[in-house]
Amino acid sequence: MSDFLDEIKDVFSVKGDDPGQYSPLSLAFIGDSIYGAVVKTAVVLEGNCPANSLDHKAVKYIKAVSQAKAIDHMIENGLLCEEELAIYRRGRNAKSPTPAKNAPVGDYRKATGFESVIGYLYLKGDMERVTELIKIAADIIQAG
Repeated sequence: MSDFLDEIKDVFSVKGDDPGQYSPLSLAFIGDSIYGAVVKTAVVLEGNCPANSLDHKAVKYIKAVSQAKAIDHMIENGLLCEEELAIYRRGRNAKSPTPAKNAPVGDYRKATGFESVIGYLYLKGDMERVTELIKIAADIIQAG
């Protein structure tokens, strides 16, 4: 487990459950935040610039259409293990109470599945795999 996650558990006096026991939308909820934080961190570390410019750079990677493209590529190329594929499918098939805003429903659902995988791995404490998948996604998105 990651030291950061252990620290959160200690400071907030929470134990946390087996990540596989959380609903796919709970996993996507935290996965969305982790994905966004990692992407935004990478954008900031590229160089100091106005916040508006940072946001424009980050949005390219964060939008559902981009995430859907990335996860499609990962699946087509066998880059996810069976466990990750199962989590992805649970997330993709979950009935979200919020409608897709700026993306086709199919892309929104794929992005939710991808975020579920990120959330699952994060709660499992596997930040190495989280950053590996986010880097793969970023490379796919960057390639256009």
